[in-house]
Amino acid sequence: MILAIDIGNTHTVVGIYNGGKLLGDWRVTSFVTRTEDEFGMLVKQFCDDAKVPLKKIASVGIASVVPNLTDVCVRMSRKYFRIEPVVVSSDLDLGITVLYDDPRSVGADRLCNAVAGFVKHKGPVVIVDFGTATTFDVVSKNGEYLGGVITAGVETTSGELHRRAAKLPKIDLKFPERVIGKNTVESMQAGIMYGALDSMETMIRRISKELDDYPTVIATGGFSEMMKRQSKVIHKHEPALVLDGIRLIVERLERKKKKR
Repeated sequence: MILAIDIGNTHTVVGIYNGGKLLGDWRVTSFVTRTEDEFGMLVKQFCDDAKVPLKKIASVGIASVVPNLTDVCVRMSRKYFRIEPVVVSSDLDLGITVLYDDPRSVGADRLCNAVAGFVKHKGPVVIVDFGTATTFDVVSKNGEYLGGVITAGVETTSGELHRRAAKLPKIDLKFPERVIGKNTVESMQAGIMYGALDSMETMIRRISKELDDYPTVIATGGFSEMMKRQSKVIHKHEPALVLDGIRLIVERLERKKKKR
C-alpha cells in the first residue's frame, strides 16, 4: 500500500492507496510548527480509520510546497514506517518532460497534477487547481509539461478584499443566484465567484488557441466541484488528483527499481 502526502500552504492532505484504489483521504491544517511525532500520530489514526495496519504501508510519497514540513514528513516516514519516502521533484523520472525554463521551480503539486492528468486522460490536457492560488498546468499530447498560469485563488481574493477594505465583510464563498447583487454580500459573492469562473473560462480559451487544439480540462482543488457545476469548459472533476499523481510517480519508480 502507498501513503501519499500532499503538503500545501493551507492544508495537508493524506491518502492511503491499495493499488489504484484510494481507501481514504484526510485533510489537516499545514501548521509549520507540527513535529514528526504529531504527524506520525495523525497518520496512525488515519491508518486505523482505514483499517490498515502500519506494517502494510510499503511506500510513502510526498509532494510539498512547504520545505519545513517536507523535512518533518521525511523524518516521520523514517521513524514510523522505516521507509525512505519519495519526495516529488522535477529531478525524478516523472514520465513527462518538463519544459519549464527552470524545472526545479515548478511546485511538486503542479507536477503531480500534470502527471496524473496526462496518465489518466492523455494530452493535450489542462489541469485547473482551485487552491490558495488558482493554477493552470498544460501538458501536450506528447507528454510535455509546457508550463501554465498562476493567479490568486478564490479564498485569497476574498481575504484580500476584506483585509484591504474596512467596510467589506468576510463572506461565504458560493455562487449567488444572480450576478447583480442586491446587498454587499451578494455583490462580493458575484464579483469573486463569477469573476473567477469567467477568468478561468477565458484563460482556457486562450490556452486552447495557443495550443491550436482542444485540451481536456480537469478541475481539482477546494473549489473545483463548485466551479465544475457552473462551467461549460471543464470536462472532468478529480478532487484527489495530486494524491493520484503521487501514487503514479511512486509506482513508476518502483517498477523501474524492479527492472534493475
